[in-house]
Amino acid sequence: MNMEIVSEILVKNGLLTAFVFVGLLVFLSYRLSHLLTRGRLHGSAVAITLGLVLAYLGGKYTGGSDGIADVPILAGVGIMGGAMLRDFAIVSTAFGADLSALRRAGLVGGLSVIIGVVLSFIVGAVVAVAFGYGDAVSVSTIGAGAATYIVGPVTGSALGASSDVIALSVAAGLVKSVMVMVGTPLVARLIGLDNPASAMIYGGLMGTTSGVAAGLAATDEKLVPYGAMTATFYTGVGCLLAPSILYICVKALLG
Repeated sequence: MNMEIVSEILVKNGLLTAFVFVGLLVFLSYRLSHLLTRGRLHGSAVAITLGLVLAYLGGKYTGGSDGIADVPILAGVGIMGGAMLRDFAIVSTAFGADLSALRRAGLVGGLSVIIGVVLSFIVGAVVAVAFGYGDAVSVSTIGAGAATYIVGPVTGSALGASSDVIALSVAAGLVKSVMVMVGTPLVARLIGLDNPASAMIYGGLMGTTSGVAAGLAATDEKLVPYGAMTATFYTGVGCLLAPSILYICVKALLG
């Protein structure tokens, strides 16, 4: 009976339960990082990986489509990880940026956004063609998904792509996001990712805001505002270029 009361309280206070659950998960992740890798694999990367595993297991267990949020006690995770708090977190990172550092990035920082969008689109489009997609709409949608999992659905909806192709574009963006999350702290020293200017350029080239923010947090939390800012611009530029100029280029090539 007591467990039923506790369960009811947790369900009614879903968002608070989600914060406690995520806090415990992060604590466990940092402990595992220290014990298993001696800190070489940052705790945030471990937390991201565990979160993805739990999301998969939650979906398999409940047969739902919202991962661990389909478990009644953890339904608040869906709110905590939803678009509202996500976008708030992304926008709030801008307040930690130093304007003088932003100005120093200058033209290079701006160009990195355009270069990053175009390169990601090309890679995604080439993969789409290699897997047998030959129409411009599908190729452009999957190419846009390789930019980010937000640009893909926006492009697919604008061009009238099928739901299957849009789903593939989201999957491509999620794979990229996870790779950036986990890979950033591993390559940071090799590429000189240790200052605001390099963080801005990195965010512009990679583009996935969640991946860049998490990866930089695992590298140096002071770099997060700079990388997240250009990564956010990347998403906007991708939503503008992919269904217009880049689609026209693909259509001209494929006929």
